[in-house]
Amino acid sequence: MIRKATREDYNAVWKIFSEVIKTGDTYVFSPETSKENIQKHWFSDYMNTFVFEENNEILGTYIIKPNQIDLGNHIANCSYMVSPNSQGKSIGKQLCEHSLEFAKESNFKAIQFNIVVSTNKTAIKLWEKYGFKIIGTTPNGFRHLKLGFVDTHIMYKPL
Repeated sequence: MIRKATREDYNAVWKIFSEVIKTGDTYVFSPETSKENIQKHWFSDYMNTFVFEENNEILGTYIIKPNQIDLGNHIANCSYMVSPNSQGKSIGKQLCEHSLEFAKESNFKAIQFNIVVSTNKTAIKLWEKYGFKIIGTTPNGFRHLKLGFVDTHIMYKPL
């Protein structure tokens, strides 16, 4: 089940967040990011946070927010995370589908991902399956902890 996150989900979301960022291969957050920072990165007032819950366990999460302020707030931006132990179980697909519906209901006109790491082939394939297109590439836009500098993509889907 996907539902709005509550403050009671904070620790479960932190567990997923910290596990995902520690590899330094998909998100710009430093592996040294402290738990106190989850508030501004995943629970700020200007974003909506959702969790995927199964058998009373949080297995995935996503945020959706305006990509820009004021005159750019009609385009959404999302970030998704699935617990490493739960990957490959279609949770990412369900989170994506939910975010597309929520974005439409919220009157966003499109969704844009500002930084998709080019080596994250699984995510790119998933986003493309749902109609996202690569509309730009930033050369060496990410410092991958194992591969060094790698390109990043901007991906976009009109709603």
